[in-house]
Amino acid sequence: MNTTVSGNSRRAIAIWLLAVCALIFIMVVLGGVTRLTRSGLSIVEWQPLMGAIPPLTEAQWLTLFEKYKLTPEYQKVNVGMDLAGFQGIFWLEYFHRLLGRLIGLAFALPFVYFLVRGKIERALAPKLWLLFALGAAQGLLGWLMVASGLVDEPRVSPYRLTAHLGLAILIYGTMFWVALGLLSPQPAANAPPALRRHGLGVTALIAMTILAGGFVAGTRAGFVFNDWPLMHGRWIPEGLYAMQPLWADFFENVATVQFHHRLLAYLLCLALPAWWWLARRQALATRARWLFHLLLAALVVQVALGIATLLYVVPLPLAAAHQAGALLLLSVALLINHHLRGGLKTG
Repeated sequence: MNTTVSGNSRRAIAIWLLAVCALIFIMVVLGGVTRLTRSGLSIVEWQPLMGAIPPLTEAQWLTLFEKYKLTPEYQKVNVGMDLAGFQGIFWLEYFHRLLGRLIGLAFALPFVYFLVRGKIERALAPKLWLLFALGAAQGLLGWLMVASGLVDEPRVSPYRLTAHLGLAILIYGTMFWVALGLLSPQPAANAPPALRRHGLGVTALIAMTILAGGFVAGTRAGFVFNDWPLMHGRWIPEGLYAMQPLWADFFENVATVQFHHRLLAYLLCLALPAWWWLARRQALATRARWLFHLLLAALVVQVALGIATLLYVVPLPLAAAHQAGALLLLSVALLINHHLRGGLKTG
């Protein structure tokens, strides 16, 4: 392991990490589609290695289908489903898990290659090992999430679902940040501190809004209060903070969960344009200014997608686009933060 490596090696590692980020982006969106189509509980066993081989014979299909029939989802939601219907939901979850395995290989194999060739700097190695460990933990957490829906209720725990989403966002954001650091390692110092602080706050608010969206998904709160800007004709929805204990109300009461998600989105609609306005008053590079414009445009699109998803009662294309829009918004915010960290010069 070298103390320093060539610029070509840094670029190669950065491209590798960005490629894995793209796969994670797809994985998060596919995970949302899997949940919305109720496909996530169709595979009732966790087989990290053998699970990569799908059923090849009718006997194997029937064996898996019989196992699925023992689950609460079949008995309470899909009772009477035939084998063809089971195969439809199975394949979506299968490809979701297969993509997870592909991401693991796409990270691990080049990681070993770069290690063996001595292309990884000593300061970079702990970050990559951390990403490797987080990826392994994500696979385990994904199974624990699925297992929570195989016991009593035909849905996964909203806590585990949101933790699974949150860890995916953490891995994605960390990997994206490390890749940006490899592409632009030289710091500068002329980014105004106030602009950087505001950017950190906006980015944290984006992450919080995404996590709140995880609880909306986990409680299926998006299928109620399907009007806007009111919630069943009220500014303050009926049933808000009505659940006991109060801490559980924040995460399990559909009225509170959706209200908080909306509230965080409204706060973001104030904080992000304020950041954009502050940036307009600075002598920033043309590229940086366009990134701020892109961030503002992404917010407008994301809000529109969120409202449309509610009003049309969570149709799959809009819901998937809304989830992708959240990741895009976070990505642009991270990119701007990285530029601000390194300073932005005119020109």
